[in-house]
Amino acid sequence: QVKLVESGGGLVQAGGSLRLSCAASVSDFTIHAMSWYRQPPGKQRELVARVTSGGNTYYADFAKGRLTISRDNAKNTVYLQMNSLKPEDTAVYLCSVAAGFRDYWGQGTQVTVSS
Repeated sequence: QVKLVESGGGLVQAGGSLRLSCAASVSDFTIHAMSWYRQPPGKQRELVARVTSGGNTYYADFAKGRLTISRDNAKNTVYLQMNSLKPEDTAVYLCSVAAGFRDYWGQGTQVTVSS
């Protein structure tokens, strides 16, 4: 079983920064890729960034240069450092972890960027 707990969301002004964390409680599984998704209001969920178990990273175009994904394997935790935030970054941010033969999802954390 895998349980994910996200934290770090909130309200920030445009140009500000936030750091999201997602801690995975894992039993009997090895964690593979860890990812952050987001769902803006009224829009579909989209991939923000992914980091593999080997440390390789992938970023959506809108995230490049502003958002940085990292992971601490000893803590089974994935982070998303978000800098230079824009109002269009407003969304529910969800972490997802591939473990065993399926993906697990967190409950989401709200990020609101005011102009």
